[in-house]
Amino acid sequence: MTKNNTILIVEDEMIIAANISLQLTHLGYEVTGIVPRAEEVLQQISKQIPDIILMDINLKGDLDGIEVVHLIQKEYKIPIIYLTANSNEAHFNRAKETNPYAFVSKPFKKLDLQRAIELTLVRIQDERNTDKSLNLLTEEPFILSDCIFVRSHDKMVKVCISNILYIEAERNYCKIHCKDKEHLLVMTLKDIEEKLMSNTLLRIHRSFIVNLSHIDEIATNHVVIAKKAIPLSADLKKKLLLHIQKV
Repeated sequence: MTKNNTILIVEDEMIIAANISLQLTHLGYEVTGIVPRAEEVLQQISKQIPDIILMDINLKGDLDGIEVVHLIQKEYKIPIIYLTANSNEAHFNRAKETNPYAFVSKPFKKLDLQRAIELTLVRIQDERNTDKSLNLLTEEPFILSDCIFVRSHDKMVKVCISNILYIEAERNYCKIHCKDKEHLLVMTLKDIEEKLMSNTLLRIHRSFIVNLSHIDEIATNHVVIAKKAIPLSADLKKKLLLHIQKV
């Protein structure tokens, strides 16, 4: 985890705020500002969005820290670490509704604050990695006339139509079965069928698209490809036989 992460301090006790700022600077973090009043928080964030906000719950004024966080979360997704000298159940339950990343009770030791921030940064990185993985996984494949480019880790891999044995639906996913391996697509079978431009791939069942070139047997209610029996819908059998003649 790299340092120089940015932190905004919202604390109305300026001596405490200055001490926190000094500790954070010594730890290698960048303090984007010290805000003593709830009404000034959104204005400060609009100037520079911090990586983390240290939020005192018991702010002086019309709004407390929890109410400020609710306002922040309407516009921003910024991890919150609460600072509080009041650990009663009512405060905790209200704060819990905002899904904070940590609580640090006053008075706190430097190590307590350091660990809370480090754990928050680890969680932020984990969430970013998860989001990145989901974005990669959900990227739609490129379906061309002779191949399909599918996502594999951090790259797009070419899968030749000629190597595809059949495509099987699994809820909102599809699995491409090839001669040597399988590929998972976050795409429905219906969407794949609509985008296919190959004359050799044909849907023969609600859950299967097959490669006509690899069919070994055609039975009354199934076909066989690579020793696997694949169901054949009665209403699609005629369509299959017509396409077989053209392949």
